[in-house]
Amino acid sequence: QVQLEESGGGLVQTGGSLRLSCAASGRTFSSYAMGWFRQAPGKEREFVATVSWNSATTYYADSVKGRFTISRDNAKNTVYLQMNSLKPEDTAVYYCARSTRSTVPIRRYEYDYWGQGTQVTVSS
Repeated sequence: QVQLEESGGGLVQTGGSLRLSCAASGRTFSSYAMGWFRQAPGKEREFVATVSWNSATTYYADSVKGRFTISRDNAKNTVYLQMNSLKPEDTAVYYCARSTRSTVPIRRYEYDYWGQGTQVTVSS
């Protein structure tokens, strides 16, 4: 069983920054890609970013490319999402997820474990 716990969300002004963290339990963290998704009110959950098992490869949604950075520390069983130049449209609940693969999947069905989410609110 894998448990994921997100932290670091909050309220920030447009142009500000936040760093999300996702702590994972379990021994197999380092073998799988990890991802971040988000869900705004009334919208479907969407892909944000993913990082491969060894950090060699990352992939981002076009909407966050150049502003967000995903990283991981396998020694700490933690994945991060650094969010800069935040916009009101980034407001959502952000979810951490563990992939079923070691590379960089972007579809929800390619992830099998999910955290409870952390709220990010960007005020204009």
